[in-house]
Amino acid sequence: MIEELEAGPEAGADALTPAALLASIRSARSVEDAAAARQLDLAARWADLHPPESIHSAASFAVAGCEHEEPIAGPGTPLVAEFCVAELGTVLGITSVSAKKLIGHALELRHRLPRLWAQVHAGSVPAWRARAVAEVTIHSTPALTVEAARFVDVQVAAIAGRIGPAQLDRLVAETIKRFDLAAADPAADPEDGYLHVDPRHVTIHDEDVHFAGTVRLEAEIDLADGLDLHQALAHGAATQKALGSQEPLNARRAKALGDLARTQTALDLHASGFEARSARTSTTDDLPAAREVVLHAHFDATMAGDATVLRPTGRLEEGQRLLLLDQLRSWCADSRTTVTVKPVIDLNQEKYSPGYDIPDRIRDQVILRDRTCVFPFCSRPARGCDVDHVTEYDHDADAQGRPQPGPTCTENLGALCRFHHRVKTHTAWRYDMVAPGVFEWTSPHGHRYRRDSTGTTALDPPDPKPPRIPSPRR
Repeated sequence: MIEELEAGPEAGADALTPAALLASIRSARSVEDAAAARQLDLAARWADLHPPESIHSAASFAVAGCEHEEPIAGPGTPLVAEFCVAELGTVLGITSVSAKKLIGHALELRHRLPRLWAQVHAGSVPAWRARAVAEVTIHSTPALTVEAARFVDVQVAAIAGRIGPAQLDRLVAETIKRFDLAAADPAADPEDGYLHVDPRHVTIHDEDVHFAGTVRLEAEIDLADGLDLHQALAHGAATQKALGSQEPLNARRAKALGDLARTQTALDLHASGFEARSARTSTTDDLPAAREVVLHAHFDATMAGDATVLRPTGRLEEGQRLLLLDQLRSWCADSRTTVTVKPVIDLNQEKYSPGYDIPDRIRDQVILRDRTCVFPFCSRPARGCDVDHVTEYDHDADAQGRPQPGPTCTENLGALCRFHHRVKTHTAWRYDMVAPGVFEWTSPHGHRYRRDSTGTTALDPPDPKPPRIPSPRR
């Protein structure tokens, strides 16, 4: 029946009975789980090929930023040469961060959670469940010793990996107490045990921006602060309703939180009342100003007579997401919002600067053209990246009367995040710009990729030429 389904509709797959279809789906899931288990094994073996002593070409560099030993799993797992994650990620079509996590999970399971590792390869526990456990044991605070991790392994393996996040957190907390790990932490309070870890935090997930221009926020705060915040949001929502707002309660509470962010930062926390503010001393003059939030929104525009017409949707650099024009208008309508309109930069006009330093006008053009780091499959926003000379700038060319091979111009510059900038500088990875904003990369093992505004395309088969051994860069 499976072969019949794979053959397509012309072979009668549409005539499968419900039972046969469910059996085929179950079989497909088993194949998927087996492939994921094998991928974990191969990732661990890739790490085995890249121990710290494999760092040969980069080890000779005496400059900051060279490759170093990288612990990516818990204590007791082998160290891995940092830059090996880049090539694994590109072969899999994922980011280097995701490749690093894959290797870390594989090593954590193989060396610290061996029972769970065996169950994954026996097919009794899916790889995704085991990886969820490994993620928790890797990042436990305090760190789990090898013995403590083995205790977690025994407990989880006994129930074939069927454990939810809350149960896993409780198990790790019990393990920390059982092995007295909190006492070994110099910051721990012996009477508190695991509870010495301060759970308070406020996290704004600004890398996951909704197309409507919203972000998710989660927080863990003191109970008293939580009650006060609840009261303030309720008051703000009620005030908006009294002023005529027709938005639902949750939307008004969200706006009330934004109002708090914009107004509370301007308060003088050192003094209260008119007299106190009038008597301000020099010690309060160094208070920070209200925080400035900068967003970069891009909208296409057309001319209709003398009027400029903007498209209803645009692009928000922060989070690389779509943005609605109505949402942007609502932000700009706030009386406390300062709007700055920058001139349009022609991305088709090459810009040049003598010398090595990159002026802001060229940097902005590269950022707008590339949008993200131009390494294969990397998605880090270009505005937070380095701007790299694709062909190395020769600092001695002018003094020796030679033409500059790597000029500072937009045709020789690309946005690279700091990690991939170091990968390019200190390993056998190389790239060229074959057209404005179009880059072709070659990995140490000859795999080739094209990176442009549409994303990354693999250009395999690998180049048969041997890997290039890099020379020291300036």
